[in-house]
Amino acid sequence: MLRFLGIRLLQAIPVLIVMSMITFAIINAPPGDYADYIRSNMISQGGASVEAADAAAEAYRERHGLNDPMPVQYVRWVWGILSEGDFGHSYYYNKPVSEVVAERLPRTIALALTCHFFASVFGITFGILAATRQYGVVDTVLSFVSFLGMTIPRFLLALIILYVLAFKLNVQELGSFYSSKYGGQPFWLGPFDFNWAKLWNLIEHVWPVVFIATIGGLAYNMRVMRGNLLDTLNAQYVETARAKGLSERAVVMKHAVPNALHPLVAYQGVILPYMLTGEIEVAIVFGLATVGPAIVGSMGIGDVYVTATLLLVLGATLIIGNIIADMMLALLDPRIRVGND
Repeated sequence: MLRFLGIRLLQAIPVLIVMSMITFAIINAPPGDYADYIRSNMISQGGASVEAADAAAEAYRERHGLNDPMPVQYVRWVWGILSEGDFGHSYYYNKPVSEVVAERLPRTIALALTCHFFASVFGITFGILAATRQYGVVDTVLSFVSFLGMTIPRFLLALIILYVLAFKLNVQELGSFYSSKYGGQPFWLGPFDFNWAKLWNLIEHVWPVVFIATIGGLAYNMRVMRGNLLDTLNAQYVETARAKGLSERAVVMKHAVPNALHPLVAYQGVILPYMLTGEIEVAIVFGLATVGPAIVGSMGIGDVYVTATLLLVLGATLIIGNIIADMMLALLDPRIRVGND
């Protein structure tokens, strides 16, 4: 198994390198850079003359190497990562990119994993219920819910829920993770004293994001589980289990469900990035301080290293997710790793 994992990790390295090169090239493809953002602000908000703004922008480019060819900037960025763990300097936030990522990435991953957990648990459960009650009322209702979850764009659903909460229900707990009262409080007030009030306050703020980002993955998991389980329930070995006198519950849970889970396990390789993008879309609408608004904001003003690092991290999650899926499949079915041993 360790050799299997080592091969997967070695295969991931060239993928990550190529992905970083393409990402960096795409980010730099549009005209303009952060110096243009400074120039525009000096003219529109600072009242500077065009000549003074141009001179300041050019000086900024020279000082930060923005006039260098793109391959030179890329090599400098990658060398900084490899030699010093330096992902560059954020022009907008005026601090190391690693600090910007460290502030937002844990929240993003925590939300994405929460959504993934709920999507997996409820999606698989609903899929089993729908398959074992095919064409019944439960199957019809759950299939309708999954249809809505797979067809309604998440950003549209986020806008609708945001409108209802803000303008119809007058909910104030939106756009941040905590109320000002709880923002500076720790979760642990003592060795055995957890701050449940702060946790509840957090749930009150983030539940719309979790709900919307979850529903798409839940719908997909349910449809895949329902289809696979229906195929499995008609397999010969399942009929044999029934013929032995086992109860239908035992036949489904012990023989059919484990085999129907294989495609869902393989899907785990892409579900984490899917959940991350879902969380990012919804977080942008709700204005939460996660990776999503940072990517959009940095792309808009040409904060290259922030954008490149965040996209590189998201790409790495896709690779890590695929490796985890390969490992889980290899554990479930040893024949998968035969060719690599």
